[in-house]
Amino acid sequence: MTVVKKEITIGAGDVHLKANLVVPAHPKAVIIFSHGSGSSRFSPRNNLVANVLNANGFVTLLTDLLTLEEDRTYENRFDISLLSKRLIEVTKRVTQLKELNHLPIGYFGASTGAASALNAAAALPEKIGAVVSRGGRPDMAYDALPLVKAPVLLLVGGLDAPVIELNKRAMDQMHCRKKMVIVNGATHLFEETGKLREVAQKACSWFDRYLIKVSKNVSEDAV
Repeated sequence: MTVVKKEITIGAGDVHLKANLVVPAHPKAVIIFSHGSGSSRFSPRNNLVANVLNANGFVTLLTDLLTLEEDRTYENRFDISLLSKRLIEVTKRVTQLKELNHLPIGYFGASTGAASALNAAAALPEKIGAVVSRGGRPDMAYDALPLVKAPVLLLVGGLDAPVIELNKRAMDQMHCRKKMVIVNGATHLFEETGKLREVAQKACSWFDRYLIKVSKNVSEDAV
Protein backbone atom coordinates (compact mmCIF):
# COMPACT_ATOMS: atom_id res chain seq x y z
CA MET A 1 0.00 0.00 0.00
CA THR A 2 1.34 3.44 -0.94
CA VAL A 3 0.71 6.72 0.84
CA VAL A 4 -2.73 8.09 -0.03
CA LYS A 5 -3.28 11.86 -0.06
CA LYS A 6 -6.66 13.30 -0.96
CA GLU A 7 -9.13 16.07 -0.30
CA ILE A 8 -12.44 14.84 1.04
CA THR A 9 -15.75 16.43 1.96
CA ILE A 10 -17.29 15.68 5.34
CA GLY A 11 -20.91 16.29 6.16
CA ALA A 12 -21.42 17.99 9.52
CA GLY A 13 -25.04 18.75 10.22
CA ASP A 14 -26.30 20.99 7.43
CA VAL A 15 -22.86 21.96 6.09
CA HIS A 16 -20.10 20.24 4.15
CA LEU A 17 -16.51 20.74 5.29
CA LYS A 18 -13.33 20.32 3.27
CA ALA A 19 -10.55 18.18 4.71
CA ASN A 20 -7.12 16.92 3.71
CA LEU A 21 -6.60 13.24 4.47
CA VAL A 22 -3.24 11.45 4.40
CA VAL A 23 -3.09 7.70 4.94
CA PRO A 24 0.45 6.23 5.22
CA ALA A 25 1.35 2.77 3.98
CA HIS A 26 0.86 1.01 7.32
CA PRO A 27 -1.51 3.19 9.38
CA LYS A 28 -1.68 2.67 13.11
CA ALA A 29 -4.01 5.47 14.28
CA VAL A 30 -5.88 8.55 13.10
CA ILE A 31 -4.98 12.04 14.32
CA ILE A 32 -7.63 14.71 13.70
CA PHE A 33 -6.38 18.29 13.83
CA SER A 34 -8.30 21.18 15.35
CA HIS A 35 -6.81 24.48 14.19
CA GLY A 36 -6.59 27.79 15.98
CA SER A 37 -8.74 30.81 15.14
CA GLY A 38 -8.18 32.15 11.66
CA SER A 39 -6.19 29.10 10.60
CA SER A 40 -7.19 26.31 8.21
CA ARG A 41 -6.27 22.91 6.87
CA PHE A 42 -3.52 24.66 4.92
CA SER A 43 -1.73 25.88 8.09
CA PRO A 44 2.00 25.43 7.40
CA ARG A 45 2.67 24.74 11.08
CA ASN A 46 0.07 22.02 11.42
CA ASN A 47 1.07 20.54 8.07
CA LEU A 48 4.66 20.25 9.29
CA VAL A 49 3.45 18.38 12.37
CA ALA A 50 1.18 16.24 10.19
CA ASN A 51 4.10 15.31 7.92
CA VAL A 52 6.10 14.05 10.90
CA LEU A 53 3.10 12.08 12.15
CA ASN A 54 2.62 10.56 8.68
CA ALA A 55 6.26 9.49 8.61
CA ASN A 56 5.65 7.70 11.90
CA GLY A 57 2.62 5.79 10.64
CA PHE A 58 -0.22 8.05 11.71
CA VAL A 59 -3.14 8.97 9.49
CA THR A 60 -3.80 12.72 9.62
CA LEU A 61 -7.01 14.59 8.91
CA LEU A 62 -6.72 18.36 8.65
CA THR A 63 -10.20 19.77 8.33
CA ASP A 64 -11.78 23.19 8.22
CA LEU A 65 -14.46 23.38 10.91
CA LEU A 66 -16.08 26.40 9.25
CA THR A 67 -17.22 26.86 5.69
CA LEU A 68 -15.67 29.70 3.69
CA GLU A 69 -18.84 31.74 4.17
CA GLU A 70 -18.91 31.12 7.93
CA ASP A 71 -15.24 32.03 8.24
CA ARG A 72 -15.96 35.50 6.86
CA THR A 73 -17.80 36.24 10.12
CA TYR A 74 -14.93 36.93 12.52
CA GLU A 75 -16.86 35.93 15.65
CA ASN A 76 -17.34 32.38 14.31
CA ARG A 77 -13.61 31.77 14.61
CA PHE A 78 -13.92 32.06 18.40
CA ASP A 79 -17.23 30.20 18.75
CA ILE A 80 -15.77 27.29 20.69
CA SER A 81 -19.18 25.68 21.14
CA LEU A 82 -19.83 25.61 17.38
CA LEU A 83 -16.30 24.42 16.58
CA SER A 84 -16.54 21.67 19.19
CA LYS A 85 -19.82 20.41 17.73
CA ARG A 86 -18.29 20.38 14.27
CA LEU A 87 -15.26 18.44 15.51
CA ILE A 88 -17.55 15.88 17.13
CA GLU A 89 -19.44 15.48 13.84
CA VAL A 90 -16.21 15.12 11.88
CA THR A 91 -14.99 12.47 14.32
CA LYS A 92 -18.19 10.47 13.97
CA ARG A 93 -17.86 10.57 10.18
CA VAL A 94 -14.28 9.33 10.41
CA THR A 95 -15.43 6.28 12.38
CA GLN A 96 -17.76 5.48 9.47
CA LEU A 97 -14.99 5.44 6.85
CA LYS A 98 -14.26 1.83 5.97
CA GLU A 99 -10.50 2.29 5.64
CA LEU A 100 -10.22 4.05 9.03
CA ASN A 101 -12.95 2.70 11.31
CA HIS A 102 -10.69 0.05 12.85
CA LEU A 103 -8.06 2.57 13.97
CA PRO A 104 -7.80 4.43 17.31
CA ILE A 105 -8.35 8.21 17.17
CA GLY A 106 -6.48 11.10 18.77
CA TYR A 107 -6.70 14.88 18.56
CA PHE A 108 -4.02 17.47 17.92
CA GLY A 109 -5.28 20.94 18.90
CA ALA A 110 -3.43 24.20 18.25
CA SER A 111 -4.08 27.49 20.04
CA THR A 112 -7.86 27.94 20.50
CA GLY A 113 -8.31 24.65 18.62
CA ALA A 114 -7.13 22.86 21.74
CA ALA A 115 -10.33 23.97 23.48
CA SER A 116 -12.58 22.37 20.87
CA ALA A 117 -10.39 19.25 20.92
CA LEU A 118 -10.82 18.92 24.69
CA ASN A 119 -14.55 19.59 24.50
CA ALA A 120 -14.90 16.90 21.85
CA ALA A 121 -12.71 14.47 23.80
CA ALA A 122 -14.95 14.97 26.84
CA ALA A 123 -18.03 14.32 24.71
CA LEU A 124 -16.55 11.20 23.07
CA PRO A 125 -14.70 9.39 25.88
CA GLU A 126 -15.01 5.98 24.20
CA LYS A 127 -13.64 7.20 20.86
CA ILE A 128 -10.74 9.53 21.70
CA GLY A 129 -7.63 7.84 23.02
CA ALA A 130 -5.21 10.77 23.45
CA VAL A 131 -4.97 14.54 23.00
CA VAL A 132 -2.01 16.82 22.29
CA SER A 133 -2.24 20.60 22.60
CA ARG A 134 0.27 22.97 20.94
CA GLY A 135 0.36 26.45 22.44
CA GLY A 136 -3.24 25.75 23.35
CA ARG A 137 -5.97 27.50 25.25
CA PRO A 138 -7.42 24.62 27.27
CA ASP A 139 -8.84 27.18 29.68
CA MET A 140 -11.46 27.97 27.01
CA ALA A 141 -12.87 24.47 27.58
CA TYR A 142 -12.98 24.96 31.34
CA ASP A 143 -16.27 23.17 32.05
CA ALA A 144 -15.23 20.11 30.05
CA LEU A 145 -11.78 19.67 31.58
CA PRO A 146 -12.85 17.47 34.53
CA LEU A 147 -14.72 15.21 32.08
CA VAL A 148 -11.82 14.43 29.77
CA LYS A 149 -10.74 10.78 30.07
CA ALA A 150 -8.03 10.65 27.40
CA PRO A 151 -4.40 11.34 28.36
CA VAL A 152 -3.54 14.98 27.56
CA LEU A 153 -0.15 16.45 26.65
CA LEU A 154 0.14 20.24 26.85
CA LEU A 155 3.06 21.67 24.87
CA VAL A 156 3.81 25.33 25.58
CA GLY A 157 6.62 27.60 24.45
CA GLY A 158 9.01 28.63 27.21
CA LEU A 159 8.73 32.26 26.11
CA ASP A 160 4.92 32.19 26.09
CA ALA A 161 4.44 33.18 29.74
CA PRO A 162 0.70 34.03 29.71
CA VAL A 163 -0.21 30.74 28.01
CA ILE A 164 2.01 28.77 30.40
CA GLU A 165 -0.02 30.10 33.31
CA LEU A 166 -3.34 29.38 31.57
CA ASN A 167 -2.23 25.81 30.86
CA LYS A 168 -1.18 25.29 34.48
CA ARG A 169 -4.60 26.41 35.70
CA ALA A 170 -6.36 24.21 33.16
CA MET A 171 -4.28 21.18 34.06
CA ASP A 172 -5.34 21.55 37.70
CA GLN A 173 -8.94 20.97 36.57
CA MET A 174 -8.17 17.73 34.70
CA HIS A 175 -8.57 14.34 36.36
CA CYS A 176 -7.11 12.34 33.46
CA ARG A 177 -3.47 11.42 32.90
CA LYS A 178 -1.84 14.72 31.95
CA LYS A 179 1.51 16.33 31.40
CA MET A 180 2.72 19.81 30.52
CA VAL A 181 6.00 20.20 28.67
CA ILE A 182 7.72 23.57 28.31
CA VAL A 183 9.60 23.83 25.03
CA ASN A 184 12.58 26.00 25.90
CA GLY A 185 13.29 28.99 23.68
CA ALA A 186 9.95 28.79 21.85
CA THR A 187 7.36 31.55 21.50
CA HIS A 188 3.62 31.03 21.03
CA LEU A 189 3.80 29.91 17.39
CA PHE A 190 6.99 27.86 17.80
CA GLU A 191 8.54 29.70 14.87
CA GLU A 192 12.09 29.33 16.14
CA THR A 193 14.35 26.91 14.26
CA GLY A 194 13.65 23.28 15.14
CA LYS A 195 11.00 24.02 17.78
CA LEU A 196 7.97 22.94 15.75
CA ARG A 197 9.70 19.70 14.78
CA GLU A 198 10.39 19.15 18.48
CA VAL A 199 6.67 19.58 19.11
CA ALA A 200 5.90 17.04 16.39
CA GLN A 201 8.29 14.47 17.86
CA LYS A 202 6.83 14.89 21.33
CA ALA A 203 3.34 14.47 19.88
CA CYS A 204 4.44 11.24 18.17
CA SER A 205 5.83 9.91 21.44
CA TRP A 206 2.62 10.75 23.31
CA PHE A 207 0.39 9.14 20.71
CA ASP A 208 2.65 6.09 20.57
CA ARG A 209 2.50 5.70 24.33
CA TYR A 210 -1.22 6.28 24.92
CA LEU A 211 -2.96 5.74 21.59
CA ILE A 212 -1.04 2.74 20.31
CA LYS A 213 -1.52 -0.03 22.86
CA VAL A 214 1.38 -2.15 21.60
CA SER A 215 3.87 0.67 22.10
CA LYS A 216 4.99 -0.18 25.64
CA ASN A 217 8.61 0.82 25.19
CA VAL A 218 8.06 4.58 24.99
CA SER A 219 8.87 6.18 28.32
CA GLU A 220 6.94 9.22 29.48
CA ASP A 221 10.25 10.91 30.23
CA ALA A 222 10.97 10.89 26.50
CA VAL A 223 7.95 13.10 25.81
